[in-house]
Amino acid sequence: MKSPFSHIIIAVVMCVSAIVGYGMWYAAISAKSAAVATLQNQIDTKTETVNRIAATRATLANVVSDEAVVQSYFVPEASVVSFIDVLETNGKTLGTTVSVLSVGTSGTPAKPSLELALSARGTFDAVMRTVGSIEYAPYDLSISSLTILQDGKNSWHADLKVLVGSVPAAKSTTTTLVPSTAIAPSIPNHEYF
Repeated sequence: MKSPFSHIIIAVVMCVSAIVGYGMWYAAISAKSAAVATLQNQIDTKTETVNRIAATRATLANVVSDEAVVQSYFVPEASVVSFIDVLETNGKTLGTTVSVLSVGTSGTPAKPSLELALSARGTFDAVMRTVGSIEYAPYDLSISSLTILQDGKNSWHADLKVLVGSVPAAKSTTTTLVPSTAIAPSIPNHEYF
């Protein structure tokens, strides 16, 4: 039979072995946990970067569509003739004859504009409707001067100078001009005199 002392030594050796094994196992697990935490931080960082990139792309897509909307308010230099045709067609629709007296450029290279001198002839009501449709057209447009004169009993004409925001031909995006029916505001038929 073995002595109780040998049982104690065996028990102590087994306890020490268990404690050393547990310590080594704990150290290995701690090292792996630290590596996993580092990897999780990298994953979180990359996920956040991907989310920011996706948000930026969505914002850029919105900006591009907003830019197209804003660009539609400017007349590209290459589309001046189409714009004039829209004004003349709109005048005919409202019962006036719109004539373009001159076209020029003004403004700065950063903010170019077109300067048009127009004349509208017809009845007072038709001339005023035409002036209103030009003034409220969906463009970056302002009327810099307006003169309304009576030519005869029921014949009037308006001379106006119009400044229209423009885009140089090289920088213009594909912009379609609004058809003349969309420019004419619905102005009630009032008798002015």
